[in-house]
Amino acid sequence: MQEDETLRWLPRLAARGGPRFLQIADALQGAVADGLLKPGDRLPPQRHLAALLDVDLTTITRAYDEARRRHLLEGRGARGTYVAAPKVELTAVLDLGMNTPPPPAGLAFDDLLKQGLSQVLMGSDAALLMTYHLGGGSDVDRQAGAQWLQPMFGPVDAEQLVVCPGAQAAIAASILALTEPGDVILAEPVGYPGLRSAATQLGRQLIAVPTDQHGMRPDSLEQACRQHQPALLYLNPTLQNPTAITMPLARRQALLAVAQRCKVRIVEDDPYWLLAEAPPPPLARLAPEQVLYISTLSKCLSPGLRVAFVLVRDPVLRERFQTALRSFALMVSPLSAALATQWILGGSAYGLMEGVRKEARLRHRMARDLLAGRYSGAGDGLHVWLELPAYWSPSQLAQAAHSEGIAITPAEAFATDPTGTHTVHAIRISLGSIKDRSRLQAGLQRLSQLLARRPDAFSTAVV
Repeated sequence: MQEDETLRWLPRLAARGGPRFLQIADALQGAVADGLLKPGDRLPPQRHLAALLDVDLTTITRAYDEARRRHLLEGRGARGTYVAAPKVELTAVLDLGMNTPPPPAGLAFDDLLKQGLSQVLMGSDAALLMTYHLGGGSDVDRQAGAQWLQPMFGPVDAEQLVVCPGAQAAIAASILALTEPGDVILAEPVGYPGLRSAATQLGRQLIAVPTDQHGMRPDSLEQACRQHQPALLYLNPTLQNPTAITMPLARRQALLAVAQRCKVRIVEDDPYWLLAEAPPPPLARLAPEQVLYISTLSKCLSPGLRVAFVLVRDPVLRERFQTALRSFALMVSPLSAALATQWILGGSAYGLMEGVRKEARLRHRMARDLLAGRYSGAGDGLHVWLELPAYWSPSQLAQAAHSEGIAITPAEAFATDPTGTHTVHAIRISLGSIKDRSRLQAGLQRLSQLLARRPDAFSTAVV
């Protein structure tokens, strides 16, 4: 291709069109989509392009980095930068089922990961990163955890923290430390499926407590406590998974009062607090000795870190918790913990988290527009709880959506007691697992069209 043809895509940079590097990257993406640029076409050198567009070299470098992040370009060393061949999709499924943080716009995660690991390796003995460590995290890991929890609690004593390999491990260790086989654990009718899995495997009985628009009802909790004498209460009070309800302060205080009267300890699973818009204080701040608090990095930063911070103020309970944790998970991966610590203490974690927050809110606005009349979210967090029209059951819709190339999660997957009487007519839609916004938009549009149709009009048999 002649050079003048490779320049046909050049954008007219608008003063109010957003960051210039993104305008350039968007123009590249549009040119590839329209066929103006084809795989193998060589792009102008960065300095030449900067002169043509009258921008600085840094802007072009960031634009090319963003285009590489979108898999539009590839570098070939001294030969220059070329349009990349399209990546082959191994699956056409649009995943609206997995609750993961969305990739922030304008942030090169690959570069952040490489830089973080490089800093870890420069500042650590590589051999120590590949050997056994005492459970609960190192002093510096706990200090990073204390810093991470400051927005929720203010100053935190790092000695009261335990570093765990993810929230699921923390939940299982909590159950082992606070209950005995056969004990009752109370929870909301729909909630995190990992709780049910852990309780079932460990031989504990999970019982659902009724809720309203603000979460678990205090009167129902008191009745359940009198009837079942539970050993533990599990709550996810901020942007609850899956309903996305955030308990107001008054409801939190009322539930704590009941739990204190009934002498029931609480496990507060709080992965979304930092993503919420002005959430109330955690339960563990309102009743420090009553609540064991779990904060995972999986929803704010990356699930691949497998790092969660657990705040246990009672030293006796903290030792029991660590003993329980060691029975099935000796330690967090030292490399993952070191990377998380580097990101937090070095500040990168906060830029990444803020990018996730902004991207998630943009995606909520997209969902609100495309699911008009059905969207009932709060505009933050990673998921939407969508109540269905009467003619669709959650499992029917999930199967119909799957046949149309969309993965969603029906309410049944979140049932605390699948054999109980609590039925919910809804699905959870996760907004972060599809990296590209245009593909997310396509998935939401396809789902909206499907919702408007009745099962008897659907061509595929749904049972």
